[in-house]
This record gives sequence, structure tokens and C-alpha cells, in this order.
Amino acid sequence: MLALVLVFLFCNSLSAEVINCKGCVPLDSYSFDKIISRFKASVIKFDVAYPYGEKHEEFAKVSHATHDIPDLLIGEVGVKDYGEKENSDLAERFKVTKDDFPVVKLFLQGKEEPVTFTDTDFTADNIKKFIRKFSGIHIGLPGCLETFDKLAAKFSETNDKEAKKTILREAEDEWDKTKGKVDQQKAETYVKMMRKALEKGDEFIPNEMKRVQNLAKGKLSKEKKEEMQHRLNILQSFTHDEL
Repeated sequence: MLALVLVFLFCNSLSAEVINCKGCVPLDSYSFDKIISRFKASVIKFDVAYPYGEKHEEFAKVSHATHDIPDLLIGEVGVKDYGEKENSDLAERFKVTKDDFPVVKLFLQGKEEPVTFTDTDFTADNIKKFIRKFSGIHIGLPGCLETFDKLAAKFSETNDKEAKKTILREAEDEWDKTKGKVDQQKAETYVKMMRKALEKGDEFIPNEMKRVQNLAKGKLSKEKKEEMQHRLNILQSFTHDEL
């Protein structure tokens, strides 16, 4: 009897571990509209009732990375195609079929139709780019600073050299205001990239990305790999979020 109880507890624990997506809000037919209407943006994954696997884990990373953003909801709709077929009405309403699972849709306040994530590379970073592109909500990557991410985006969006110089000066001023050694080093990286881009032209950012990506593939210490990844994340701030 004791053995059966232990097996039962172990299975329940394992099941909870498999389906766990910390910070994801489970939604159903009754709660869906009431809850998403309260948020500027809601990212909802339509999936099987008890999801698991690599794509589920990538979505969980998005939930973890955005848990402190009050305007953004990360939710899940578990759809059953058996028994009472829970939430199958929601899937039908948004034209989601089980053959397509998982399907991620972005619901924006004031807009009737959601935007569907269509990138075939289902990664946390691509989902975050998707959210940023269509919602305007900032989601920082490790090693990045929000103020400088916005300046980097402005810098890359203009082709006017004088405008770029003005943005560089603004970044230099913000660098002077930055507190803490770590954040000062991050700010310095943004400024140096802007200076190099002005000196070497538009090809500097993509060329630098390729160079750092190649370096990151080499045999590096854990600390150096992290440094390279942070540099790549900052470089991404200078690129357009095209999916």
C-alpha cells in the first residue's frame, strides 16, 4: 500500500514538473475575455491540455523573462479533444487546430483580431521579438539596458548621419548619468557601437554580429561566453525586429 502511495505521489510530482510554466495563467472559456481585457497585451499559447517538450519550455522562458512587466499577460489555453472537449470552443473561435499546436497569439487592447506568431524557429528570443514588434512593450535581453535599447533602435532606424550623431550625443549623456560599474560598462558598449557604426557605416552592425557569433562558437570560459552573448544581445537592439 505504501509503495502505491509513493508511486502516486511521484507521478503527480513528475506530471506537475512536466506541465509547469511558472507565471503562465491558465485560461478557459469562462475566464478568457475577462482576463485578457485587463492587459495592454496578452500572449496566449493554445496547446494540448498537458503540454511538454522543447517548445513548451521555450514558452516558459518567455513567461520567466517577462514576469515583472505589468502590461503583459502570458497565458495558456489547454485544449482537449476528448471527453467534454474543454476549450475546444476557444480553439475554434480563433481558428486553431490541434495539428498546429502549439499556436501563440498576441491579443492587443482595442484590437479585435490577434496577431499570430508564425516564425518556424519557435524560440523564446523570437517570441520576445514578436511581442516587442507588435505591442511596443520593451522586453530586455540579458546584458541590455532599456534606455539604450530605445536609443539603439532610433539610431538604426534613421539613415541621416546628423540624426545619428544627435542620438549618439544623447547616448553619451545617458552614459554619464548611468550608475553602477556593471551598467556603466553596458552603456559604454552601446556608445562604442554607435561610434563605430558612424565611422564604418551601416555594415558595421551586421558584420560585428557575425564576428561575435563566430567567437562565441569557440572554446571559451563560461564567463567569456556570457560576455559574448550579452554583446550579441546589445547588437540585436540595433537591428529591426523583422519576423
